[in-house]
Amino acid sequence: MPRPTSSLELLRSVTLSGLVQEEILRRIKTGELEAGMKLNEMDLAEHLKISRSPVREAFRALEEAGLVWLEKNRGVYIREISDAEAAELYEVRAGLDELAGRRLASRITDTQLQDLHAMLDQLEASSIHGELNNYFTLNIAFHDRLMELSGNATMLGLYRQVVNRMHLLRRRGFSIAGSSQASHTEHRLILDALARRDPEAVAQAMRQHVQAGFQRAIAAHNADDTASAAEVPAGEAAQTTLADGSR
Repeated sequence: MPRPTSSLELLRSVTLSGLVQEEILRRIKTGELEAGMKLNEMDLAEHLKISRSPVREAFRALEEAGLVWLEKNRGVYIREISDAEAAELYEVRAGLDELAGRRLASRITDTQLQDLHAMLDQLEASSIHGELNNYFTLNIAFHDRLMELSGNATMLGLYRQVVNRMHLLRRRGFSIAGSSQASHTEHRLILDALARRDPEAVAQAMRQHVQAGFQRAIAAHNADDTASAAEVPAGEAAQTTLADGSR
């Protein structure tokens, strides 16, 4: 008869599962893991020096979050986002950003505004020096901070779920000429509107930034399609997914 699981053992298992989830998400954010890649349960367990049980629990949680898919008798894979799902994610995020912007305009302090300006200075410096991974980390942190400062914990949780899925979208959108500069300009417009404490202007600036990112994603997708078509031998179809864009 199996021994009952103690409260301490259950807590440890949940904590370790969370650790695995964070590690997988970190690898997705840095580009170490990309859509379609297979996850190795044993390698993760050995890397984190834990048993395989919390790794399996993490896989199940990540499947529910829409980040991986489990195929019976084959393994666990990083999910690929379809064009339709990508469009839906951008649409939901645009709505959340708009709501956050409207709330934030009446709440933000001068000190918080200064901190956001400092974050953007770092973000733009990373772009100038071509530090792509650092750029994405700072970009994620900037937008997360905007949402956090809006003061709605439930909305923040939903936003992070959406953004985690958006990490599965590949990041070549910034390779389009002028893409980073366009994003910087949009960021500054958001802060300018916040400085005026104008709820509608902030809401509009945040929504338009997400929508512009989606358009950059489409442009990157189309450019990738063109490049792939030129490389694929006659008779073979190139299969791509909408995957890019500044956020």
